[in-house]
Amino acid sequence: MIVGCGGWSKRKTLYGSDHWTGREDALLDPLRDAAKIRAFFIHPDWARRGVGGMILQACEDAARAAGFTRFEMGGDVDRGKALRRERLCRCQTHLDSTVERRILPVLHMEKQA
Repeated sequence: MIVGCGGWSKRKTLYGSDHWTGREDALLDPLRDAAKIRAFFIHPDWARRGVGGMILQACEDAARAAGFTRFEMGGDVDRGKALRRERLCRCQTHLDSTVERRILPVLHMEKQA
């Protein structure tokens, strides 16, 4: 069973699959841009057990090692509220994203290192 997964990126795209035509593959500048924390999924049976926090910490550590001092994430408005409240949110902007012809509400979050 997969308990959780997630990662970070030094590319401009905040979210979306490899097949998404709106991807921005350009590299970010760590001195100017925020690292992208991407694609967190935690199995519901493992929610609120610290798995998301451990993955987030590993992402932040790796991004810091690559020279980034800010992090940003786009997340589902309804999921992961506790993790965002405890670990990530510093500013919030609601966005709408079209994924596979569905409009999904996305919360944009940012954090200083």
